[in-house]
Amino acid sequence: MSLRPDCGEVSSSVSTPGSLESWFASLQQACRLEAERGFGDLMGRHETFSSFVARNLEAPPSDLTPDAMRSLAPLAAAFSRYRLEDLARRQHLLRQLRQGLHQVRVQSRPALPQAPPRLRLLNSPDGPESGSTPPALGSGSSLPPSSPYASATPSGSSGPADRASRSLLASTPLAEVPGIGPRTATQLAGLGLLVLGDLIAHYPRDYLDYANLVRIVALVPGRTATVVATVRRCHAFSSPRNPNLSILELHLQDSTGRLRVSRFFAGRRFSSPGWLKAQQRQFPPGTTVAVSGLVKESPYGPSFSDPLLEVLESSGSPVRSPLIGRLVPVYGLTEGLRADTLRRAIQAVLPHLERWSDPLPDALRQRLALVPRQRALRGIHQPTDQADLQASRRRLVFDEFLLLQLGLAQRRQKLRQRPALALDPPPGGADLVGQLRTILPFPLTGAQDRVLAEIRHDLARPQPMARLLQGDVGSGKTVVAVAALLCAIEAGCQGALMAPTEVLAEQHLAKLAHWLPQLHVSCALLTGSTPARRRRELLQDLINGQLQILVGTHALLEDPVQFARLGLVVVDEQHRFGVRQRNRLMAKGLQPHLLTMTATPIPRTLALSIHGDLDVSQIDELPPGRTPIRTRLLRSGERQEAWELVREQVALGQRAYVVLPLVEESEKLDLRSAVEVHRHLAEEVFVDLRVGLLHGRLSSEAKQAAIGAFARGECHVLVSTTVVEVGVDVPEASVMVIEHAERFGLAQLHQLRGRVGRGAAASHCLLLHGGNNADARQRLEVLVRSSDGFEIAEMDLRLRGPGQVLGTRQSGLPDLALASLTDDGDLLEQARAVAQELVAADPDLEAHPGLSQALLDQRQRQLEAARLN
Repeated sequence: MSLRPDCGEVSSSVSTPGSLESWFASLQQACRLEAERGFGDLMGRHETFSSFVARNLEAPPSDLTPDAMRSLAPLAAAFSRYRLEDLARRQHLLRQLRQGLHQVRVQSRPALPQAPPRLRLLNSPDGPESGSTPPALGSGSSLPPSSPYASATPSGSSGPADRASRSLLASTPLAEVPGIGPRTATQLAGLGLLVLGDLIAHYPRDYLDYANLVRIVALVPGRTATVVATVRRCHAFSSPRNPNLSILELHLQDSTGRLRVSRFFAGRRFSSPGWLKAQQRQFPPGTTVAVSGLVKESPYGPSFSDPLLEVLESSGSPVRSPLIGRLVPVYGLTEGLRADTLRRAIQAVLPHLERWSDPLPDALRQRLALVPRQRALRGIHQPTDQADLQASRRRLVFDEFLLLQLGLAQRRQKLRQRPALALDPPPGGADLVGQLRTILPFPLTGAQDRVLAEIRHDLARPQPMARLLQGDVGSGKTVVAVAALLCAIEAGCQGALMAPTEVLAEQHLAKLAHWLPQLHVSCALLTGSTPARRRRELLQDLINGQLQILVGTHALLEDPVQFARLGLVVVDEQHRFGVRQRNRLMAKGLQPHLLTMTATPIPRTLALSIHGDLDVSQIDELPPGRTPIRTRLLRSGERQEAWELVREQVALGQRAYVVLPLVEESEKLDLRSAVEVHRHLAEEVFVDLRVGLLHGRLSSEAKQAAIGAFARGECHVLVSTTVVEVGVDVPEASVMVIEHAERFGLAQLHQLRGRVGRGAAASHCLLLHGGNNADARQRLEVLVRSSDGFEIAEMDLRLRGPGQVLGTRQSGLPDLALASLTDDGDLLEQARAVAQELVAADPDLEAHPGLSQALLDQRQRQLEAARLN
């Protein structure tokens, strides 16, 4: 808008509002000219002042907020009658317009970003015994020792000079550490913390981010934060509903807004008028306070309830509290042990870390850009900021992975140093592997050929093979294992195939018994259910060399089982055997080669952590002709839909599994639920079909009878527990119904799903789940979307952790305090490379005494833990 004061007109450009800012300016300029000309409704070239104002207010710029439009709308109507009003009314309307425009203009301007408040922190005290931490409200506080504001510093403890005079070791009992004492040491023992090293390794499980310094306007409910504000009003009073509850209420403000803070004190001693007045005197209006706590939503906006408080001498004075404005560690506790007691105990020992040596050589540490271990231990317990915390955690995670990988690398190095029989077939000998190929009804896939070549290359060397064979469900691992066993037979040795369950062992024997007699190779089964007479015959044939391949369960570990010339050990379902069990079986040969298999794909980080001493071969190709399995998610109320599908498939000549989970490893509860479902289906749902039952409590003969009847088609529906998870191979089975699917892991569900889809018919997997747990349903949706076992295993590892993925605590799973196999894969790879480099150059770590001692201490702890278990 342009006005021409010299001619007293409003130009025609007034009719174009332009940008929001020019719109405000044109209206304000018109108001100024109207006032200067005596409120006569100034006439422009095309319209009067009142018409110009009314038109602009009725059609404001589109970027004006709706609230602003509503506030200006009444003025538009008023100015349409402006020319009819008297002088006083015109002056009043013009004043209202100018004030309204100013308010809307201010509100429409983008808010300038508010810098977070500044808070000076004193350096963390060396420990509670230094006596350097004053009370949270400053000197002269009248609060009782039990008050939440009272100082946490114990009295009468030794000073820095006394403490420095003693050098404490990791093996020092906590009762002898200054600042802890026998009473606190007894409480810490409840957490298994007995010596100084235990306490330092008791890392925080989380942190309260009181270092998140914000203005009041930026507070977010549900997050922790710290604000620095001024007291407007303070009120301390007893609750009208509970005379034993006193409340301190502060009204604070800063440049961005206002805030209400409440503290609660339970107890009659806090309700006296004198005590309440004393609280109010601590926070006079105008006082600057620092507040740290969890932000909550209230009817008055964001608020703090029972936060940490400290009165500051001025806005620039440092905070003396060891908690306010900092990252506060949160530790796992036990009954009778308070959080502040544990924090004080850790603060008492942190100063002694500076005297401890770093097991990692300086050159290696600097090459890896890692902070010193002493700094990392201090930073994990008392981080100065997020960057310090992340750097400290990275160093300690690397140390955990390095010790793990050093142990695996040394085990692998020692294995390679032992002599082993080179399983080379003699010239002119029978080509058993070639003969196996001719009798198989299918050709090997390219992946199977590649993995078999890797295995044969290892077997031909005079060093023992140690290889892990991975593959998805149905990829053909068993055929590769049989071919490897035949390589051992060709070389004049024996082979052993060890399975975790009798059902799986018997399934393996069934396959071998179909192929091996055609190759004139003898095989037999040894389990805990084998009769004594048959056992004696097998052991005799085994020791005199007449029995070439022995299939069995844990019975193969027993001392009477001796081989004449054991050349190869194949361990199926590797994750169900511990390292000790594996080594016991290997000890039965001179130094047999080892091939381990897992039907459940293992994520790379987990494989490196548990099987880092093994080479890994992966069958990443499925046999052709496999029909994809259609997986669906059904609620428990849709169970009838599952039974209709089962009946439909049985009518087409197919068969179905119905699987129930183990319930908290309670075999009785599992048996009862399996029996109950079997009865329900046989008597009420599938009255005209034959329904079988299979569970772990059945005898070996009963299990084989149930599986045999199902395989032959004498049984249409097999109700089972997870004993069918591996090994059961019935091509005619096309439906898998899994009850309570939410109680299984994804990898286990994928394994169960692999029991169907082994024939040419379309197959179905129905996951029945109960409840309304959105997380559980989302987890199961992964199985519906994907058929890639490795992708599913990675997701299972992320959602449930390594112990659940492997299904057992006896699997050799590393005890990692800080490291995460899902989030720290890059550090694991780095630690593995460093460990291999160190062990290759110095197998016994003689040049690295710090690492050697740390590894020795870790092994000692593991042995003690194993004895306790």
